[in-house]
Amino acid sequence: MDEQATKEIVLPFYIHRLLFMLLVLMTVLMLILNLRNLKYDKYLASGSESKWRSYPTPKFYSTMRQKVETRKQPWTQRLLQCGYQNHSFTPEESEVNIKRPILPSSTNYITVEPLPQAATALGECARGKPMVSPSGFYYKDQWMSTTCNNRRFDTPARITDCLRRKNIYLLGDSTVRQWFEYLTEFIPGLKIFNLGNPKNIGPHLAVDLENNIMVEYRPHGPPIRFNTVSSQDLHYIANELDEIKGGKDTVIAITLWSHFSTFPVEVYIRRLQNIRRSILQLLGRNPDTVVVMKTANVQALPGEVSLYNSDWYSYQHDLVMRKMFTGINVAFVDAWEMTIAHYLPHNLHPERVIIKNEIDMFLSYVCPSRKR
Repeated sequence: MDEQATKEIVLPFYIHRLLFMLLVLMTVLMLILNLRNLKYDKYLASGSESKWRSYPTPKFYSTMRQKVETRKQPWTQRLLQCGYQNHSFTPEESEVNIKRPILPSSTNYITVEPLPQAATALGECARGKPMVSPSGFYYKDQWMSTTCNNRRFDTPARITDCLRRKNIYLLGDSTVRQWFEYLTEFIPGLKIFNLGNPKNIGPHLAVDLENNIMVEYRPHGPPIRFNTVSSQDLHYIANELDEIKGGKDTVIAITLWSHFSTFPVEVYIRRLQNIRRSILQLLGRNPDTVVVMKTANVQALPGEVSLYNSDWYSYQHDLVMRKMFTGINVAFVDAWEMTIAHYLPHNLHPERVIIKNEIDMFLSYVCPSRKR
């Protein structure tokens, strides 16, 4: 029994021949495929068909032929070296904003006539009101709200009077950081307390000791597109809200949308659900806390940006945000319509005149009347 178990198994001669023939066929097939690839590459390089150069399409190459070290390179360069070449835009097209204006075919002006009957009077700006569209219009670069009598804060003294003895928390992306930059530049008494953080990232803190004003900006948690940022500075907005005591002297402005544009909407919905829950808990502790939601805004879309972003997708996120916070005691600053209605070119970070109108609308909820 042991001798039979240790006996070597010898394959018949015809099986050896079959294996050898199979190996030869595989070798011939590999040579044919390689010759075909070389011929196809030469055809692409020769440019014999001009129509294929006129309408370039993305090309994929086998990663087996890549013999470069890619671990220490940016992900965009690794993507190119691992097989993808972006031919969606020519060099000239990549510098063009695809959102070109449509020129009028006839008269390029409109005539505004007064209403035949007096319009209903608008009240003070109050939280909890549903959003309407259009939410306003521009007249001489001033935003005229259709939902309430928004005030003008044209001087530093007016803003200081409104914010006296208040703590203002600006939570979100760089579009609400612009509010922090506007306030610190416009109000001489509001001094930035240097925390040693990069200007474009934060967090940032500014104080006015004479009038007891504190303004803090803090970026929202991941996902967020920054080159370098400390993980200790990325706090989720819901967690930040849970740490705020609240009260009549507490004002909170929230916005987050831009950094979620490359993610499925389900990720955005879950984040908003957590923020909504924290807002309800905060208002349950102190109903006098002022919470203002800033919507998304339109942006420029150069060739490369339009490959992974669009105003259409941002608007879908914005509709979700509006729906999520409708019905609770928060206010809205409709940055979407305030940017799309202005004559300035679309920009992810709107110009100062638009930011000024956003601040006026924001402060109209904080101080709806002069008595406050």
